[in-house]
Amino acid sequence: MVERRFHLPRPPGKVATIKQESHGNQQFQPLPPPPGKKPYCLSLGDVLSSDQINQIIDSKSIVFHTIGDTGGIVNGTPQQNVADAMEYDCAISKPSFFYHLGDVVYFYGEASNYYAQFYEPYLHYPGPIFAIPGNHDGDITVGSPPSLTAFVENFCAKEPHLTPEAGEAPRDAMTQPNVYWSLDAPFVTVIGLYSNVPEGGQFEQEQLNWFSDQISSAPKDKALVIAVHHPAYSADDEHGGSAVIEQALDDGFKKSGRVADLVLTGHVHNYQRFTRQFDGSEIPYIVAGSGGYHNLHRLNPYYGKNITVPYKMPNVDNLTLENYCVDNYGFMSIQITKSSIVGQYNIVPNPKDTWSGTYKRIDRFQIDLESHKVSSIQ
Repeated sequence: MVERRFHLPRPPGKVATIKQESHGNQQFQPLPPPPGKKPYCLSLGDVLSSDQINQIIDSKSIVFHTIGDTGGIVNGTPQQNVADAMEYDCAISKPSFFYHLGDVVYFYGEASNYYAQFYEPYLHYPGPIFAIPGNHDGDITVGSPPSLTAFVENFCAKEPHLTPEAGEAPRDAMTQPNVYWSLDAPFVTVIGLYSNVPEGGQFEQEQLNWFSDQISSAPKDKALVIAVHHPAYSADDEHGGSAVIEQALDDGFKKSGRVADLVLTGHVHNYQRFTRQFDGSEIPYIVAGSGGYHNLHRLNPYYGKNITVPYKMPNVDNLTLENYCVDNYGFMSIQITKSSIVGQYNIVPNPKDTWSGTYKRIDRFQIDLESHKVSSIQ
């Protein structure tokens, strides 16, 4: 196996629910040819060493970071603060990778912005970084190359290598087999969808067929996590949730006969955790789009000035907003064992905050993989 480069070590001592259809203010873009072969699966063992995989297995759990909407196009400070906190947390929670939920580079996924918005902020992040594209990664403007050209070059390379966009950063391009793909790891399968550019998301039938097949074939003795950029549910005042995403997920669950244990999304620039009752299971639907884009999104005034959680969403059956944060940037840490998933959301301080530190936890929850019940924990 080719030894991969992920980061530059630091020197010692340096330290909605408004349901909306896609309305076409951004145009659907054709997908690039898949660099890999069907069924577009990547094993974590093809990225990490056998010793690292054995350490995960021996520890009886896997941990990973996740967040989306990181590109610091106007002000890079929030993104860098989150990146620094994630790096600091690597020594504590020991994540095996970072799974990016899309909108890596604003506003049109330009290759010229990859260094400033991706490689430089994560220069010292010590693990591999996987990603699904967001709408801004796939959008185009006048004179742009075809949609997702730079994303494919930097995340879907056929072999690990340093791309021109990496500059001085010693991080090899990732070798994901497609812009929608599955990650096979100890204790978990992560199925990543690409919801394209239009507001609310849009899928071709080929991807939807692949999605239900992937759920059906995912090992039953592992947790099943779904990642997609646009959220099915959001109580924010900017985007809201998407009926397109809700329908795509529900159809995949029904066709495969299996539901996800956890759904991760971005697009909305804040943190929200919902619990949805579906087919006898409780499914957390997470919005985690607070990774660094300069403009955080508030909650919609429709729901009142201050929502006390847990809050039963008035316009969606069997959906409860369990927790949220609209004032701080942050990141998630997910720990998965044979029997449970524990999710944690951490925020980084703003200049106006009275607390200090690298980050602090504001939400923690547990999913029992046998009973499919979700509980908030201290």
